[in-house]
Amino acid sequence: WLLTMIAIPILLWLIGEPALWWGVNLSVLFLVIAVLAIVHKAWGTHRTTAVVLPLLGVAWLLEWVGHTTGYPFGTYQYTAALQPQIGGVPLLIPLAWLMMLPSAWAVGASLSGGQRGWRFVLISAAAFTAWDFFLDPQMVAWGYWQWLEGGGYFGIPWLNFAGWFLGAALITTLVRPPAVPVVPLLMIYILTWLLQSIGQALFWAMPGPALVGFFAMGSFVFLITVLRPSPTYPIR
Repeated sequence: WLLTMIAIPILLWLIGEPALWWGVNLSVLFLVIAVLAIVHKAWGTHRTTAVVLPLLGVAWLLEWVGHTTGYPFGTYQYTAALQPQIGGVPLLIPLAWLMMLPSAWAVGASLSGGQRGWRFVLISAAAFTAWDFFLDPQMVAWGYWQWLEGGGYFGIPWLNFAGWFLGAALITTLVRPPAVPVVPLLMIYILTWLLQSIGQALFWAMPGPALVGFFAMGSFVFLITVLRPSPTYPIR
């Protein structure tokens, strides 16, 4: 996954647009595999399945409702660039939720002391939403989806981030993730923050989202670095 993320701008320069599609899809798939391996080692097959399947299902449903009704994210539509799709939602999108939400749970567990209550849910949702300050402008620029009415954050409505927060909080509340393997998942969160910051600032000519995302995700990185989390937090 890490090598794929680093290789995307190089391959785009060497090969052109097809490299972008392959790079995005492979980076998501590789990171999903890494996340599944991490949580499966901690949770086992039964618990992993009990978390992953509802997560994917609710994420797809949120995205389907979102692009169909305009709520809770705002009025947007996916282009034909991401395939395959079910109900107009690319299958890669629920996988992207699976890719990063467990890392956000690790942030939530670290900053809430392993408690399962509202503090864990809210911190996890905020840490997940912080990633979208990078993601959304980049995916729009690459032509994977478009906002039909624009908005105040580089053409993206602020409602979108409220939708991300609510969606992440809903999924976290519903699946009630068990003991979170904090350290490896936090490494994914930190590496994503670094790669997105560097990539958007130096390669993708997106200094605004790079700066905002750097501070949004970086605030959580700073806090968890100061607190030095234990390897596993039992969320009670």
